Amino acid sequence: MTKWLQSGRRRDVCIILAGEGPLHGQALKSRLESQYDQRIEPKSFYGALDTLVDNGHLELREAGIHDEYALTDAGRRMVDEQFAWMAEHLDD
Repeated sequence: MTKWLQSGRRRDVCIILAGEGPLHGQALKSRLESQYDQRIEPKSFYGALDTLVDNGHLELREAGIHDEYALTDAGRRMVDEQFAWMAEHLDD
């Protein structure tokens, strides 16, 4: 497994973006908090986003007042590889 997926939060952020497309940081954080049913510390959340941007899995786009995050092609490949790996293990 590649290092970026060792963090469940980073993986889940990419999965949300793969399904919904680009989102503002707060909208993305809210969706993740709903999934986890708990509040996420902003510093920790935005640190995870920064790591994904720095590693080329997300891009930060200007979109009006608030920037939005979008999955890159590399990020999409990683999500697809994760799902293939999961399906392989769940087929048994």
